[in-house]
Amino acid sequence: MTARSSALVTGANSGIGKTIVSRLAHSGYDVAINYKFESDSANRLAEELRKDGIRAMTVYADVGNSKDVDTMFENILSAFGKIDALVNNAGVQVWKPLLDVEEAEWDRVVATNLKGCYLCTQLAARNMKDRRLGAIVNIGSGCNKVPFPNLSGYTASKGGIEMFTKSAAMELGPYGIRVNCVAPGAIETERTKKEVADFAKSWSQLTPLRRIGTPDDVATAVEFLLSDRASFITGQTLGVDGGLFAQPRWPDSDYNP
Repeated sequence: MTARSSALVTGANSGIGKTIVSRLAHSGYDVAINYKFESDSANRLAEELRKDGIRAMTVYADVGNSKDVDTMFENILSAFGKIDALVNNAGVQVWKPLLDVEEAEWDRVVATNLKGCYLCTQLAARNMKDRRLGAIVNIGSGCNKVPFPNLSGYTASKGGIEMFTKSAAMELGPYGIRVNCVAPGAIETERTKKEVADFAKSWSQLTPLRRIGTPDDVATAVEFLLSDRASFITGQTLGVDGGLFAQPRWPDSDYNP
């Protein structure tokens, strides 16, 4: 019997992360579900997966805290013995004009989104290195490409993730470890539906495919990049945005939404 691969998904108890976990679990991975808040949600997800015969565990960690991350990896390696795949999905944002952002708010966003990506990538890659096998996917954003007003910290952190992805891919490639980034566009989740009135209508009008994305659209891209089908792909950013952030703005053009 071939051993199942193991995967850690951070920020995995809701939204896109939850869907990524479910997709990976049903495609052959033992899964570690990281959470910082809402442990009940993480535990329910793990229990649902276990009913399908899947090995699933929940692991608490503030991914921006190195001690938490060390403990999280110790627990995962104790349970699964190895980590074959990592999805750095945990992320937070502060919606404020730049001039009003407090230092603590900036630090929290950058620590979670960018430092957390670094800490988890480093520990995962140390485990993958000796086996010369592993794949990492970092979750970016349309902010990778275009600046978002009132999201200065979030935009800075997501732009940093794209360049971190490239740098990590260069350094880890000789060990057989691939690192890529998935950059979602307008995705309908519990959070986005609360943030913007009629989120789907507003963003679908701006998106060339004339719809918004779903968490499953993102999970499909993540699964592909982690799989052997993407074995010669590394250091890349895959936009899952319906063309939203690829389109230029042309004056007097029928192509403008």
